[in-house]
Amino acid sequence: MTTPPRRLALLVSGASGMALPRHLVGVLAAHPEVGEIHLVVSRGAAQVLAHEMGRTQTSAESLVEAAGVGDADREKITIHRDSALDASIASGSYTLDGTIVLPCSSGTLGAIVSGVASTLVYRAAAVALKERWPLVLGFRETPYSVVHLENMRRATYAGAIILPPIPAFYIGGPEEYGEETMERFLDHYCLRVLDRFGLEEVEDSHLRWS
Repeated sequence: MTTPPRRLALLVSGASGMALPRHLVGVLAAHPEVGEIHLVVSRGAAQVLAHEMGRTQTSAESLVEAAGVGDADREKITIHRDSALDASIASGSYTLDGTIVLPCSSGTLGAIVSGVASTLVYRAAAVALKERWPLVLGFRETPYSVVHLENMRRATYAGAIILPPIPAFYIGGPEEYGEETMERFLDHYCLRVLDRFGLEEVEDSHLRWS
């Protein structure tokens, strides 16, 4: 029996590290098992994206363009405004196979665990929790305060998966320790995200190593 194409939401909040969602959207768009990607970039995320890309203005389209998504794979991506609370992914009746907030700022984490739903990023995360869909939070903050720790605890009890983008120093064999690059780190993190959604790496994937 053929598995239906996966529907995923990628919610980008205003924390540093825009290379993370840029890389992930390229990986997801190229994955043969992914049929839909619902992309939301918050206002804060757009500001950080502009700063990190060295532009005066950016948008979700800029993120997709920077990811190098081809024309065929671009058709998988639906972009929603963060203010669009009437978007399809704002309702549990539009079934998703998983949602990831990447990067997840401390403010976004606090809003999610408090049940705030004033933006589409917050609302889509809340929908994932109430529907018991996989929700991955790529929390981007360090060091952690007791507030951060308590909010991560609450999010975990609510059903979310806290997956901070932390470099994996065990990448490769022993002879390669200490030789990790940013691209290898991004690839490895994307593999961990794919695993959370039950997606396997494919040989001709967007990833550059296995």
